[in-house]
Amino acid sequence: MMSVRENAKLNKVMLRRIMIVLIALVVLTSGVTGVRLAKIMIVDGEEYQAKASEQLLYDTTLAAPRGDIYDANMNILATSATCWTVYLSPNNLKKVKDAAELSAIKSIIAEKLSSILELEYDDVYAMTEKTDSYYVTVKRKVEKPQADAVREFIATFEEYELSTYIGLDESTMRYYPNDSLASVVLGFVGDDNQGLAGIESYYDSELTGVPGRVVAAKNAQGTNMPFSYEKVISAQEGSSLVLTIDSYIQHVTEKYLEAAVIENKVANRGVAVTMNVNSGAILSMAVLGDFDPNEPFKLSESDTALLEGLEGDERTKKLSELRNKQWRNKAVSDSYEPGSVFKIITAAAALEENLTSRHSTYNCPGYIVIAGHHYDCHKHSGHGTQTLEEAISNSCNPAFITLGSRLGADLFSKYFEAFGLTEKTGIDLPGEVSSLYYTADRMGPVELSSASFGQSFTITPIQLLTAISASVNGGYLVEPYVVSQVIDSDGNIKNTTKTTVKRQVISQETSKLLCEMLETVVDGGGGKNAYVPGYRIGGKTGTSQKLVEINLSGQDNLYVASFCGIAPINDPEIAVLVLLDEPTGSSYYGGTVSAPVGGQILADVLPYLGYEPQYSEEELANLSVDVPSVVDSTVASAKQQLTSAGMSYKIIGGGDTVIKQVPAAGKSVSTGSKIVLYTDDTAPTKVKVPDLSGMTPSVVNSSAISCGINVEFSGNTISGGSVISYKQSIAPNTEVDAGTVVTVYFRDNTAVDFAAG
Repeated sequence: MMSVRENAKLNKVMLRRIMIVLIALVVLTSGVTGVRLAKIMIVDGEEYQAKASEQLLYDTTLAAPRGDIYDANMNILATSATCWTVYLSPNNLKKVKDAAELSAIKSIIAEKLSSILELEYDDVYAMTEKTDSYYVTVKRKVEKPQADAVREFIATFEEYELSTYIGLDESTMRYYPNDSLASVVLGFVGDDNQGLAGIESYYDSELTGVPGRVVAAKNAQGTNMPFSYEKVISAQEGSSLVLTIDSYIQHVTEKYLEAAVIENKVANRGVAVTMNVNSGAILSMAVLGDFDPNEPFKLSESDTALLEGLEGDERTKKLSELRNKQWRNKAVSDSYEPGSVFKIITAAAALEENLTSRHSTYNCPGYIVIAGHHYDCHKHSGHGTQTLEEAISNSCNPAFITLGSRLGADLFSKYFEAFGLTEKTGIDLPGEVSSLYYTADRMGPVELSSASFGQSFTITPIQLLTAISASVNGGYLVEPYVVSQVIDSDGNIKNTTKTTVKRQVISQETSKLLCEMLETVVDGGGGKNAYVPGYRIGGKTGTSQKLVEINLSGQDNLYVASFCGIAPINDPEIAVLVLLDEPTGSSYYGGTVSAPVGGQILADVLPYLGYEPQYSEEELANLSVDVPSVVDSTVASAKQQLTSAGMSYKIIGGGDTVIKQVPAAGKSVSTGSKIVLYTDDTAPTKVKVPDLSGMTPSVVNSSAISCGINVEFSGNTISGGSVISYKQSIAPNTEVDAGTVVTVYFRDNTAVDFAAG
């Protein structure tokens, strides 16, 4: 039996051991806790701090409005409007403990927001389930009517405290007030207001402002604290751009190009660009078909039809292809074989090197053979003996192949490079591509012959237009541009674009001589369909084969029809290039389908720019005149006014005063037209419009008069008996009021220009 003393000693030992264990446990626990705290505070400190801040603070970005884009006359082409982002705070739904109430709140949020914002109910409901998130975007770019409806919805259901779960952040959205006008130049922005194409992309850093921030404290319910707990850092608006594009000239260019694309059944889009040849400023740049930058992902009806029957990856791939095609700026991003329009460059080089002169002669039997390769002229019977001036007007391939041979590969390549055709132009637009061509060391006689009339190499439309501008402006190669000024948010000019002259390629004397010869192309030559009464215009047509595509596809009817016009040719300022890629209508020749477009554009643009027409006597005889206003005049006075204006008249009714006239005042009609005057409420006389196609101007005029209508002529009407009508503004057999004006369009179908290898 253990003694009392031994028992006491044992108790002390056990107590000591217990104390040691307890101390060890305390140390161990403290160590583990310390390590854990260290990890939380030091290693994971930022993460937990962010989570705490997220629960305590409301921090959101204020979008900075993008700068505006103006045309040359300060008309708005692109601007930013206020919109809202509707969002949910699903995390706050955790505070709702009643399951039935929680289900009701989720359901009503999904039902109302999907209805107001035109979304799927299931999609919105799924957003309410993301309870780990404080910010879930429901819809961006919500405009005021829908935003107001969301606010009304929140206020209507006060009992659910919906403001705790639904919020609206003010933002901006891009708006293009002119819809598709200049869309391939302007481009568009994405959901985050970042430029994705065109000017919007190229100048994104200038247009983008500095975002602001709102930081506010939250209360226990997750809503914002009073304003004393809020800090706002205002957003700074981006800089604005002033373009060289003129809205009126752009509208005219697009209008006539669109009509040509439709009429000639153009399969691969059309391009028309006007440029100031002296400064490089682009006045208009049109590509059809294009798109509406307000809805950039929407396809045209014709493109949408191409998706029918496609599914899965095949549909996705085709959809992407079609969208990229409509966004693609064909004027700078697609290269092609220019054909006979390029003969301007060949002629300029040969003249500058004194290898030919205006009156040098060339014989054309209808073909030429170079290194065993047979080249046809478009006139198979040949042009016979002709001067250089006549060869340009005739667009004679054998003559230009001869010029190419005289230049040789080295000189030809020297000028090809000097005119900027081996490098990008440097235009301030995205996606500019490089040319493809034979260098001098790889250019044999056959390649040189083809290149001399614009085949066997590819360049972009903007490269060609820039080169032609250099050939007619005194020889100076200028850099094209579309932005003239950058303006900050306070209206101060940050930057002004100045004309950049890269080099002088040919002398002023050579340039002047070339202009004189190019005038003969429009004044009776292959470009006669670009003729505009009262104006001196020069130019060159082209019809090139798409040799690569032909070889790959096996098709033999793939052509590019083009025309480049310069005006006034005696003191050049404006150049217009028109390109129709794969016309599949009744004609594919540049002189027939593209030259009229160039003429129509110049006919509207030259008066707009202040150039007064100077008519010859022959032009005056065929000139359209404006109908004077005789409404409210006495019959006697009306007769006198119309007779003085070279018009006849027909009186309907028994009154003494004219109460109505057809056509109305200001309408353009041909001289000798008959104006119908009504002197009482007699019902208008109805007549049927005849078919006026395929006629000479004089026959059209007499046919119109006999049917009781008036006509306005458009196009070349004085080039002789080969000019015939091909289109009219009102369809045959349409019933109209007597005296109605029908516009009749004329062209010379013998204006053929064909560059084939």
